[in-house]
Amino acid sequence: MVGTLPGNVAGELEWLAFEQAGVLTTAQAAGLLTEGAVRGLVRSGRWRSICRGILLTGNGRLTRDQQLWVAVLAAGPEAVLAGPTAAAEAGVRGLRAEPLHVLIPAQRRAATLLRRLPVDMPAVVVHRTAALPEAHIQLARPQRTTTARAVVDGAGWARSAEEAQVVLASACQQRRVLPEEVEAVLAVLPRAPRRALIRRTLADITGGAQALSELDFLSLCRRHRLPRPDLQKRRTDRAGRVRWLDAYWREWRLHVEVDGAHHMDVRHWADDMRRQNDVWTTGDRILRFPAWLVRAHPDEVAATLRHALSAAGWRPER
Repeated sequence: MVGTLPGNVAGELEWLAFEQAGVLTTAQAAGLLTEGAVRGLVRSGRWRSICRGILLTGNGRLTRDQQLWVAVLAAGPEAVLAGPTAAAEAGVRGLRAEPLHVLIPAQRRAATLLRRLPVDMPAVVVHRTAALPEAHIQLARPQRTTTARAVVDGAGWARSAEEAQVVLASACQQRRVLPEEVEAVLAVLPRAPRRALIRRTLADITGGAQALSELDFLSLCRRHRLPRPDLQKRRTDRAGRVRWLDAYWREWRLHVEVDGAHHMDVRHWADDMRRQNDVWTTGDRILRFPAWLVRAHPDEVAATLRHALSAAGWRPER
């Protein structure tokens, strides 16, 4: 009954089960059958009781789609997938799969049955909001917030500022949402958690930051009052190939590479060496820092940058 398109003679029950991945509320099932018939299906083992009020029209382990439906139906009327869960359903990769996040109207209380879920059902976190305009709802099965709203909520609910930036950078880098779309959502949520961090991160992304390491690098420059570099600067090497510089101060001809884990792979080493040598032979200075050093020892990185910029003629404003 689940996953297979019902035939021409299928009834309302088959179509509802298909649309909701085989997950129904007891009220939905009883409205199409009788209460006795529903109890009989559960007792015979053909159907499964997930928790009070939620049924599975089968007896196997819950699939991901079914888990999402359980979360929304168990949370009650007007509940929608939200935050990192909604963003992941929109195609954003690299976000935490659990717990599942659900958003409900502020005036509603979360259903207590979410505390008594089976072992094949991840934890569900229910959030409340007083601001969920229709424009923030994505028509889907099950319904979820739009990607832009999901990103704002996900950044606000993240366990740390770094995780919040991962949500924003991942969604924008993977082209699942535009920074201006996130800004539009933020404009109608004046009390959104981490609002200042979200706006600053969006500004950095708009300015060229593509990854968390580059966001960390810009944050380091701000804290230590260093001039802001251009990010992902395009230039052409001697062979006519397009190269992208992580950070570049044109006036002082200083180029910085922030190396992620992939730079440790020998397959990337030769290409990185050619790019670095090409920069050096044009007369530019080049500095390289691993991403972990930028994050763990920013003072050390900042001191090196200050020394290189000063040697190239930069003078800090007094």
